[in-house]
Amino acid sequence: MWNRTFQKTDVESGASEPLYPTMVESPDLRWSFIRKIYSIVAIQLLLTVVVGAVVVSYHPIVTFLTTTRGGLACYILIIVTPFITLCPLSCYYQRHPVNYVLLGIFTIALAFGIGLSCAFTSGKVILEAVILTAVVVVSLTLFTFWAAKRGSDFNFLGPFLFGALMVLIVFSFIQILFPLGKISVMIYAGLSAIIFCGYIVYDTDNLIKRYSYDEYIWAAVALYLDIINLFISLLTIFRAVDR
Repeated sequence: MWNRTFQKTDVESGASEPLYPTMVESPDLRWSFIRKIYSIVAIQLLLTVVVGAVVVSYHPIVTFLTTTRGGLACYILIIVTPFITLCPLSCYYQRHPVNYVLLGIFTIALAFGIGLSCAFTSGKVILEAVILTAVVVVSLTLFTFWAAKRGSDFNFLGPFLFGALMVLIVFSFIQILFPLGKISVMIYAGLSAIIFCGYIVYDTDNLIKRYSYDEYIWAAVALYLDIINLFISLLTIFRAVDR
């Protein structure tokens, strides 16, 4: 059923309009796939908010993780767990329910890390970052759907965004070894925010046109990471300004 293709939209049958001019698959199937992805991402974000709120509000967690030897080991484990989880997830992303279990572990571990980051940030700064992230994500998503409908294609952004991401990673290691000060942190966070805005457009365009129906886990992970990284970048900017 998922592999059926359609050359034209049958108006009389009430089928949905194509999402982009050269679309040959069923628009209804693609819309169903898109709704599934956004439902998964919404649950991930809700879980992130809940876990992050618990970490921020329950101070013994932060105290344990930042002041004890066992806590330091747990903190390191929390940081590396999302990266470790991606390895088996790449092998079992089509196997239900293992894929959802791995996705849950990935999300919760990442949410703990975000909660620890927010624990040392004022509530006003967190709220500002959340509001701006929501506005940017919704705006870019609507823009991408609108642009795709009119024939625009953002696949060309892939190599440029990957190269920019590599620069960010190297720059972050430089920051760790040789701290460059508040201005450098703000520049890094600003460039990071711009790059992940580009990734939101790029991954949304892939969601509309390129992801196959059995890649729903990877599509959800990509969009979730784009949103989270954008939030962290904006949080870093607001936190630096607030100091």
